[in-house]
Amino acid sequence: MPLDPVAYQPYEDPDDFIREVTDRIWVQRDISYITDNYEPDSIVHGGLGTVVGRDGVIEGSLMRIAQVPQHVGQAEDVVWEARGDDAFLSSHLVFSADTHIVNGVEVPIRKRTIANCLYRRGRMVEEWVVRDDLADCLQLGLDPAEVARGLRFRGYEGSMTKPAPADVLTAGDSGPRPDDHRPECEMVLEFIEEVWNARRLHKVTDFMPRDLFLHTIGDRTVLRPDGYQRDLLTQIAPFPDARFEVRDIQTNYAERYAGLRIAVLWVMKGSYRGVPEFGPLTGQPVDLLGVSQFLVQGGRITREIRVFDQIALRAQINSHESSFTDTNIY
Repeated sequence: MPLDPVAYQPYEDPDDFIREVTDRIWVQRDISYITDNYEPDSIVHGGLGTVVGRDGVIEGSLMRIAQVPQHVGQAEDVVWEARGDDAFLSSHLVFSADTHIVNGVEVPIRKRTIANCLYRRGRMVEEWVVRDDLADCLQLGLDPAEVARGLRFRGYEGSMTKPAPADVLTAGDSGPRPDDHRPECEMVLEFIEEVWNARRLHKVTDFMPRDLFLHTIGDRTVLRPDGYQRDLLTQIAPFPDARFEVRDIQTNYAERYAGLRIAVLWVMKGSYRGVPEFGPLTGQPVDLLGVSQFLVQGGRITREIRVFDQIALRAQINSHESSFTDTNIY
């Protein structure tokens, strides 16, 4: 069923819609446009938890824009897919090359953000957004642990508190989806289950070629299967029981973006009882929200862009006061 233009009017298509709306709010600084663009009861899930209601979105956006008045976010990719005939889910990859003023000196900052947005009849209903705030800390010379101590993890509400969808290819957190590019989606889901969850890291080469790219947090680029394996081990080592739940998936084929991209919304669930990377071990559970955009070419994953907020993860860990010791963890 074709997508009704009411889903993205007055723009050309959902890709154009997302680019223009984001620029209007974040580059042109028309913060009041959020009132027209978001439903009053809209829900936004981020690294620090869930914000319910449009007013909270306006306040949060105002503070972020004020912190970096020179901000320009460039759309690097828009992976959009229909949700019925009057709605779409977009996975908007934004690359930022900003300039911060620190002690009178200009400091360039590079980072990526991914916002998964559910729009119905041109209005925002629900959003899942992840930012590479670790990149800010590293490039500004700030201590990530100290920055995290100034943040509060508010917890998740709504869809994020429900069990993961039973069949994400049929319906994810954003609702029923078209059965597009099923073989490639099944391959990506198998990759996540086998490599990420089952820890069969040797199988990376079954899904990815030698010359793979992983762009991830801290504005880092990881190369080749060996680098990919080491990066994944680093991510899960503090959470040895970690499991990645897939909450949503969407696909889009466009030559301008090099072909078929598959965006996956995931939550890493685990307990902080492994490598003490983020301070004293607590043994308490964490829910790490993340988005990965996979480029599939020739039936293989040639690139992944993975974004999550490690600073917010630290704040979540800090919200647990109990201590934990397990001398047998190694």
